[in-house]
Amino acid sequence: MIITTGDHSAAEPVQRAMALSSKSGARFVPRNRTSLSKLSQRYGDDDILVILEGGARLHRTGAEPLTFHPSMAFVRAKRVLRGEPDTMLEAAGVRPGDTIIDCTAGLGSDSSVFSLGAGPTGRVIALEDSLSLWALLTEGLAYYESGVALYDAALRRIETRHVHHLEALREMPAKSADVVYFDPMFRDPIMESSAISPLRTFANNEGLSEETIEEACRVARRSVVLKEKKGSSEFARLGFQEVGRSHTKIVYGVISLDE
Repeated sequence: MIITTGDHSAAEPVQRAMALSSKSGARFVPRNRTSLSKLSQRYGDDDILVILEGGARLHRTGAEPLTFHPSMAFVRAKRVLRGEPDTMLEAAGVRPGDTIIDCTAGLGSDSSVFSLGAGPTGRVIALEDSLSLWALLTEGLAYYESGVALYDAALRRIETRHVHHLEALREMPAKSADVVYFDPMFRDPIMESSAISPLRTFANNEGLSEETIEEACRVARRSVVLKEKKGSSEFARLGFQEVGRSHTKIVYGVISLDE
């Protein structure tokens, strides 16, 4: 992955790009008004993260660019802030002060809602296996501004880690989190979901293993939660009890654990 800036960048995005390069190990390349296609050809790398004021944009040769944006999570967040229920938070049994591991963070949509549910005293750890997505997520959480201060504060509280979820879970102490959560790429995608299609290009599309769920059950105190399509065979394969509203396409599977 290459990290660069926009064509006419101020000093602040350049400093952020250089800092992220140092943190991630990816190459920082000054833009100098060079096209992204030429940068890709020159350095032999298809993935380019462009650091912008207020966020970042991820490019891959031949794919639609991906920009950090909370999408429908922002709508859900505003409902939570109004005191309305959220199906995911209810399924997971989230309480203020909880520690939550989002094992398949993507662009952090569910992490942001978890962060609101856990509150300022809680902790959300967002794991992402793809270096490109992790970098975009890290920049977005740190610099995206929604115009709602409480939501932006929830974004800033999320801790990101570039790591495969199974590797991370293996290293975590038993009963060290309240909730462990998975939202993998669906085996049978919902094609009309315009928000998911660009993300699928960059994400790790592998299914969950039985060992992963065993480790999640070891780490979690209260629940392990899986987001999937209604009627998915993954729930039965991995030992989850399906919950959720009957009229929705997306539901949650839960493994409840003794605290």
